[in-house]
Amino acid sequence: MLLQRTLTALLLAPLVILIILFAPAGVFATVAAVAFLAAWWEWTQLSGLKSASWRITSLVVGAIVFALLWCARTTALTPLMLAAGVAWWLLACLWLRNFAFGAAPTRENLALKLVAGVFVIFPAWVAIVSIHERVPHGHGWTLFALLIVWAADIGAYFSGRAFGKRKLAPQISPGKTWAGAYGAMVAGVLVTTIGGWLLDVRGAQLLGLALLAVVTVSISIVGDLIESLMKRHAQVKDSGTLFPGHGGLMDRMDSVFAALPVFAAGLLLLGL
Repeated sequence: MLLQRTLTALLLAPLVILIILFAPAGVFATVAAVAFLAAWWEWTQLSGLKSASWRITSLVVGAIVFALLWCARTTALTPLMLAAGVAWWLLACLWLRNFAFGAAPTRENLALKLVAGVFVIFPAWVAIVSIHERVPHGHGWTLFALLIVWAADIGAYFSGRAFGKRKLAPQISPGKTWAGAYGAMVAGVLVTTIGGWLLDVRGAQLLGLALLAVVTVSISIVGDLIESLMKRHAQVKDSGTLFPGHGGLMDRMDSVFAALPVFAAGLLLLGL
C-alpha cells in the first residue's frame, strides 16, 4: 500500500505543481473549481444524499457559486469567506468531541452535513484563489501552502509508525497517534521556515509564519479527522476510488480544505 500511495503521489505531484506555478489565474481557478466540485460530489455521498439527480443539481449549483465567487473575489466577500472557513473549522473541533452527533441517517443530519460541506469546500476555494493571486509570489505562496500540508502528512506518517503509541482519536481514526501529530508539527514548521526564507520573509514575520504553521497543521489534522468521522458515519473505508492507494479526492484533500482558509487568513494578518 505504501508503494502504491508513493507511486500515485509521484505521478500527481508534478502535474499539480506545474498548474500552480504556470497556470494563469483564471485557468488555475477553473481547475481548482473542478477538483473541488469532484470533492463535493464525494461529500454529498458521505452525507447520505443518495439521489443522483439531486447530487447532479448540487454540482450545477456549486459551479454557479464558484463563478459568482470569482466575480466577487476583489470585494469584501473574500475576507468574510475566509473568516467563515476559519470559524467552521474551530466549530468542527466540538463535533470531534461529540463524534456520534449527526450519525443517524435522518433528513436533519443529511441537511446538517451538506451545510457543513459548504463551509468545507467554498471557503477553501476562495482561500486558494486569493493566495494564488497575491502579489508578489502568489504562485509560490500557493505551492508553499500545499507543501506545508504534504510535509505534515509525511511527518505524521513516519513519526506515528516509529513512535506512535498513544491514540489521538481512537473512536474516529484508530491509526492516528499523538506522536504522529507532533511529527506533523515539526515537519510543517521546518518546511515553513525554509519556505518563508526563500520567499524573502525575515525577522518577526518569519517567526509569525512559523506560528501560523503550527495553527495551520493543527487545523489540517482536524480536517483529516472530520473526514474520518464522515466515513465512520457512512460506514465506508474511503470517500472514493479515484486514486489508487489514496482513495477519493476527499481522502487526499481533507487536510488541505481545512488548512487553506487558516493559512490565507494568517497571511492577511501577518501582512504577507
